[in-house]
Amino acid sequence: MHKKLFLIVIAAFSLSNSIAQKPTVPSSTEIYESIQKLNFLGSVLYVAAHPDDENTRLIAYMSNHEKARTAYLSLTRGDGGQNLIGPEIRELLGVIRTQELLAARGVDGGEQLFTRANDFGYSKHPDETLKIWNKNDVLSDVVLAIRQFKPDVIINRFDHRTPGTTHGHHTSSAMLSMEAFDLANDKSAYTDQLNQTSLWQPKRLFYNTSWWRYGSREKFDKVDKSNMIKFDIGAYYPLKGLSNNELASLASSQHLCQGFGRLSQRGTQEEYIEFLKGAPVNNNNIFSGIDTSWNRVLGGSAIGDILYAVENNFDFTNPSVHIPQLIEAYKRLQNIEDEHWKTQKSKELKAIIEMCAGLYLEASAENNWATANETVKLNLEVLNRSNTAITLLSITDSSGLNISKNIDLTNNTRFTFEENLKIKSSQEPTNAYWLNKKGTLGMYTVDDPKLIGLPETPRTYKIDFNVLIDNVPISFTKDVMQRFSKPDKGELYRPFEIIPEAAAKITEQVIIFDSDESHEVSVVIQSGRHNLEGTVELCHPEDWSVSPKTQKVSIAHKGEEQTVTFIVTPPKTGSEGFIGPIVHIGDKDYNKELFEIDYEHIPFQTVLLPSESKVVRLDINKSGKNIGYIQGAGDVVPESLEQIGYKVKILKLEDINPEYLSEFDAIVVGIRAYNTLDDIEFKLPQLFDYVAQGGNMIVQYSKSYGLKTKNIAPYSLTLSHDRVTDENASVRFINPKHEILNSPNKITQKDFEGWTQERGLYFANAWSDKFTPILSMNDNGETAKEGSLLIAQHGKGYFIYTGLSFFREFPAGVSGAYRLFANMISLGKEDMNLEAKRND
Repeated sequence: MHKKLFLIVIAAFSLSNSIAQKPTVPSSTEIYESIQKLNFLGSVLYVAAHPDDENTRLIAYMSNHEKARTAYLSLTRGDGGQNLIGPEIRELLGVIRTQELLAARGVDGGEQLFTRANDFGYSKHPDETLKIWNKNDVLSDVVLAIRQFKPDVIINRFDHRTPGTTHGHHTSSAMLSMEAFDLANDKSAYTDQLNQTSLWQPKRLFYNTSWWRYGSREKFDKVDKSNMIKFDIGAYYPLKGLSNNELASLASSQHLCQGFGRLSQRGTQEEYIEFLKGAPVNNNNIFSGIDTSWNRVLGGSAIGDILYAVENNFDFTNPSVHIPQLIEAYKRLQNIEDEHWKTQKSKELKAIIEMCAGLYLEASAENNWATANETVKLNLEVLNRSNTAITLLSITDSSGLNISKNIDLTNNTRFTFEENLKIKSSQEPTNAYWLNKKGTLGMYTVDDPKLIGLPETPRTYKIDFNVLIDNVPISFTKDVMQRFSKPDKGELYRPFEIIPEAAAKITEQVIIFDSDESHEVSVVIQSGRHNLEGTVELCHPEDWSVSPKTQKVSIAHKGEEQTVTFIVTPPKTGSEGFIGPIVHIGDKDYNKELFEIDYEHIPFQTVLLPSESKVVRLDINKSGKNIGYIQGAGDVVPESLEQIGYKVKILKLEDINPEYLSEFDAIVVGIRAYNTLDDIEFKLPQLFDYVAQGGNMIVQYSKSYGLKTKNIAPYSLTLSHDRVTDENASVRFINPKHEILNSPNKITQKDFEGWTQERGLYFANAWSDKFTPILSMNDNGETAKEGSLLIAQHGKGYFIYTGLSFFREFPAGVSGAYRLFANMISLGKEDMNLEAKRND
């Protein structure tokens, strides 16, 4: 039932910015709602820090109840989060979360904006955040968003007055919004922006407060609310058959990689915003003092007379009867001087005309990708499903396609054409624009100022369907995409991408050498065109050697791959560095890897990133060989353990039994497994018994809330929100003589150098005296945290809980993380080996 509801809601928002969605013709009620929004000239900008920070209830309310143009400004793309649905982290996770935001806005009716800020991970104070982000650049982007979107009202998700009490990114978003509120109308601030936009002063700014700001509902009930506005965001929308909070639940459930799928809600629900600055509010109306009618713009009154009449007399049985009025309004709209409202309302009005006419316009390529200088066959479809007289004048595009048609589009007569699209020889590959250049820890590099703030890279290849309606020429622009079908899926759509003629990847992201013996390293070359001929070499650190120097590349058909092998020899002693392939095709070199992101809830994505792998000559010793791995929220720890010589088998909960467990030297539980595996509590007694019989059980972090079991260990253990976000924070050894720090690898301070993003998260903060804490660490100005690594002997084996972020350190090739994890697996194994020898 929820799936059916979701599909209905998605169809209701055909004006979504999300690319490569199936072209749809909305129902009459959806057209009517679009006309209602067309006739409201007011806007709201919601501001927060990350994907999933946004209050979809309030965004949906402003967009669907108030009918305001509403956008969410997320300062980051959420690159520093975790991923519950797959292995992608960092840049690729940011791409996923960007698309999830667009999917959410497609449901709640909002738009999506960003800054160049990079989500570098959890931050405990805005001082740290704004130093790493580069405050001036992010503030510039917030000012730009305000100047371009021109909101009447800004609503902050977080409180600017509470630094240090929540995520530093959160507080920073509110602080920057407060400052940008005034700077947006300051002609001396960020003057370079005025080449592409104009000054703007929002009317007022609010903070989206709630009872959790005050600690409890009881405390919130006692708060003076005279400075607040209350909304019932449970409002029911008969035209949708959904309430606002149901709509909001569907929107927030798009954040699947963060585990936000949830039940829908119904009924009255209060939402509060607190006035912070700007013009005082009258009558609890956030738009008080703002003319949100067509009278707002000079020359708008006559346009409003036409469009209000359409709204008031809308024909639900035949919306096309309103096309003459809509065309007249469109003509008049082109003559108003206010460029902002002319541009925005022309876009909305064109979409409504298209909907009322039942126009179906599609440009489908034979493949979903092509390379520079290639010619692609296009299948074009044009269909007018109304009695309105419409003439297709021509079909054009920016590459030079200009085909005259002069075809009368009679009612429900389908016209199809085959045309050729020529890809420019100089065409750059499609990519997430913020990933084209290497950025810093806190900021993405974006050279083109026109791209800053956009949710995704604008599509290069679009088709203009130029038509004549009531003697008024109008162009409808459609992105080129691919429409295809699969027997087990039905009709599918994918974005049309430009890819390089060659891409290359090393099959392993991190390659560990535990001796000075040579390893074979495989490089996979993917061809973007037919008859690819060239060579590939492998760049490497000076103290490493690679043979042969080059390998020949010869691939007959585009889309095919060729794998070549190089012999890589490490130095005699410890060393780290990077290797990367360079493919030479003619006079061009290619060194990028092509990633494909394919999940059903977002459009298919291709991403290009530098192709490189970390090589580590690691001095490491191990005891134990066979590892059973219980997967949680998705990580690459199993592959990483295989890198250092372990045999890893993925365990399903239903397969766990005492005999099966006895095969393994250690059982490793993946991140968030206690949060994501519904039946894990029923298997824990067997796992704890496995430990008692001599096995080691290593449990990586789970969140302290949403646990699927009360007993996470054989002895009492309480998880918390404690974390150490400074990856360089001092690590102190509480029990320096403990076996885990000494055998089979001697762990020293050097092993904690080079960690990335954080030390760890969700440490334990209370435990039985059966546990021994090993490490102590803390962020600057905080008390020592001792719950990052806890060990309890249970029978003949050991139970270990760790909040250390091995899932981040392994993909980064951090030597010390591998050595410490090997010690965890090896714990007690040498003693067992000695006992076994004595028994023999």
